[in-house]
This record gives sequence, C-alpha cells and structure tokens, in this order.
Amino acid sequence: MSTKSKFLTLVMAAMLFGALAVKAQIIVNVRPAIPHYERVIAPSPRHVWIDEEWENRGGAYVFIGGHWSEPPFPRAIWVPGHWQQHPRGWFWKPGHWKKGRRY
Repeated sequence: MSTKSKFLTLVMAAMLFGALAVKAQIIVNVRPAIPHYERVIAPSPRHVWIDEEWENRGGAYVFIGGHWSEPPFPRAIWVPGHWQQHPRGWFWKPGHWKKGRRY
C-alpha cells in the first residue's frame, strides 16, 4: 500500500470515528466574545481560511479559530460553524467540510 493510500485510509478512519463519536453539547446563556486575532498569509493557494471555531474542552467553550487548512478532498467546501439558539441558551454547531463545487 502506498504512503498516499495509507494517509487517505487514516484520514477516512478519523472522519468516520469523528462522525460516530457521541457529541455532548454545552448550553451557555451568553455567547462568548471572539478574541482578537490576525489572519496570516496563506501557506499555499490551495489552503482555505477557517474562521471562528469553538471547541468543547472540559465543559467549556475554547476559541480555536483563525487558521488555514488544506481541504481534505477535491472540491471540498468549508461550511463555517455557527452559534445556534436553544430553549435554554446557545450551543456551537461546528464547521465541517462538504463535497461541492468551489466558485
């Protein structure tokens, strides 16, 4: 098996594991403020800017946005994450890659 095939197999396994993982949601009363950060120059023309992202770490939201990422497959489109209102407050819907046509 080639190195590229092994890498693609590993990426697909990671994506499958992530899709099957139980996702506990944290509900907050007030959406956290976005910290100030600077966008740096893209490492290559293939990279896509991933803006605001929040991650559940130990029962609290941690800001992890503001980075460049290379799409994991051809014609991948980044769908940004967003805050979604819930009857008890707000929760973060994470961004994700989807198949599509880039314009």
